[in-house]
Amino acid sequence: MPRLIHTLAALAVLGLAAGCAPGSDVDEASVAGAASRNGNPAPASPFWVDPDSPAARQIAQWERDGRTEDARLLRRIADRPAALWPPAESDPGPAVRRATEAAAKEGRTALFVAYDIPHRDCGQHSAGGAADADAYRSWIEKFATALGRSKALVVLEPDAVAHIVDGCTPAELHAEREQLLGEAIRRFKQQPHTTVYLDAGNPSWIKEPAKLVEPLRRAGIADADGFALNVSNFQTDAVTKEYGLLLSRSLGGKHFVIDTSRNGNGPLPGVWCNPPGRALGTPPSTDTGEPALDAYLWVKRPGESDGTCAGGPKAGEWWPEYALGLARNSAAG
Repeated sequence: MPRLIHTLAALAVLGLAAGCAPGSDVDEASVAGAASRNGNPAPASPFWVDPDSPAARQIAQWERDGRTEDARLLRRIADRPAALWPPAESDPGPAVRRATEAAAKEGRTALFVAYDIPHRDCGQHSAGGAADADAYRSWIEKFATALGRSKALVVLEPDAVAHIVDGCTPAELHAEREQLLGEAIRRFKQQPHTTVYLDAGNPSWIKEPAKLVEPLRRAGIADADGFALNVSNFQTDAVTKEYGLLLSRSLGGKHFVIDTSRNGNGPLPGVWCNPPGRALGTPPSTDTGEPALDAYLWVKRPGESDGTCAGGPKAGEWWPEYALGLARNSAAG
């Protein structure tokens, strides 16, 4: 059985023992999240659904506007768990605490992405990040402290290692980046119920997984629960799993997770930024059928833009019509 399943099963018991008994106080957000899942035909998942996600708010607006069919379709996104990306370059604590507290009341695990590494995304669509190493350490400290003893899964720094491998990040920054990633892993792992997966790109980017092995090792993969693949990308489950198993074997059997949020129709050749005609992928689940594959996750929040391309808003902003396209093109739900 995948390691994450063992961990989540144990944490579920701890969650029940920690005050989730019938009759305990539950806020409106938790009630809404639980209610949405009761009508959700997707496989059961241990992860928390944010009842105040952009998709959920869009549904409310479209229902007021009479767009009832569009609102119904968008539930394919709103009713499933997706990772939260706490604000970079500012205090992530409030957003993290809100999610973990709501998830704890449902006995579920909150999903997060830590995305604030200095020199992020090589100055491209998602440029930014912490001003320097000390600012990053402070941000990670606030993030980890806010997790407390809650059940959480953190995908650490999409693109950071792959940009070392492809040369986009200048060579003089490699050692510092690898050190910061290792420190972040160890800091998150001080939290008793947090699992951490260091991002390792996707099969269409670094085509030879062997090239990732030493950078991942220098970045502290040994201390992490595993690595993450296909974050914000569109590679199919089959291709990504095969790639992940090759990389896992080279890392002594390290486990991994796959972002399936938008890979339902696979990639559009030559287009990675807001490609048209894509669809939602496998719903989040720890039932993967592969011991080394801990979970299918929705790491990229479906409907949030990849950047100012193909008519989209800036990276990370909610784009309702793109979200609706993903939902319409999905055979799920």
